[in-house]
Amino acid sequence: MVLLQIPMCNEREVYQQSIAAVCIQDWPRDRMLVQVLDDSDDMDVQLLIKAEVLKWQQKGVNIVYRHRLIRTGYKAGNLKSAMSCEYVKDYEFVAIFDADFQPAPDFLKRTIPHFKGNNDLALVQTRWGFVNKDENLLTRLQNINLSFHFEVEQQVNGIFINFFGFNGTAGVWRIKALEESGGWLERTTVEDMDIAVRAHLCGWKFIFLNDVKCLCELPESYEAYKKQQYRWHSGPMQLFRLCFLDILQSKVNIFKKANLIFLFFSYEAHTPFYSFTLFCIILPLTMFLPEAELPAWVICYVPVSCL
Repeated sequence: MVLLQIPMCNEREVYQQSIAAVCIQDWPRDRMLVQVLDDSDDMDVQLLIKAEVLKWQQKGVNIVYRHRLIRTGYKAGNLKSAMSCEYVKDYEFVAIFDADFQPAPDFLKRTIPHFKGNNDLALVQTRWGFVNKDENLLTRLQNINLSFHFEVEQQVNGIFINFFGFNGTAGVWRIKALEESGGWLERTTVEDMDIAVRAHLCGWKFIFLNDVKCLCELPESYEAYKKQQYRWHSGPMQLFRLCFLDILQSKVNIFKKANLIFLFFSYEAHTPFYSFTLFCIILPLTMFLPEAELPAWVICYVPVSCL
């Protein structure tokens, strides 16, 4: 039994494609429920989304529309409210997709089986694919940077320590793991990393699937990109202050504590800057300046030290 959640807020441009992509999952309809979690404060957008939900209900899809009158906690508050519904107890897994994400029809068939026989598995995370990666220079640079993040960082951490930061979307959680880890909390702007850290401290494991892509869109303007990066980079340090004592007092071994403190949080705070600068600025510039040479140790040492 799988719950599929689409949290959104004033998503006039993308709500149709995301709802459609989730509703056409190749999964028994009596074993899935789609929750459209609409936090929009624009009445016109609310009506459009309600009409889209009604359209899919008439097609026989088990889908519900939820709207909060008090939007506390933003996305974390939205997900927390949705998980408090009485019918959630009938479901074992929850898949989360942001409003601009479009999972392939076989998404559930390629992710849910990994939970079979792995009772300590909490999360199956898939990688992102970008429909607008060639739109302009900014999206091309983001594609380079995020490809490194998924293909190297997430994959390596998933293989060797069964832990990495939840990307907030395009992943499937075991509901029992969410509940045992304290559920969604509204204390930071990176609720995805928050729940991942708490689940890890409770002994749960994660798997990353690099061969399963979920399509989405990259910010195409610098203003949108700047807002996204501010949230991504300021949140980890805020979370670190809240979690530091919990990490020290947890029952996980000293290696996992060291990984969380010295690798995970330091990486989240600093590595995006280094990897973006190296792969998206310095290396491309050497193509236009033949006289500029980078020593091999820079190309090898910086990516390795970032890991």
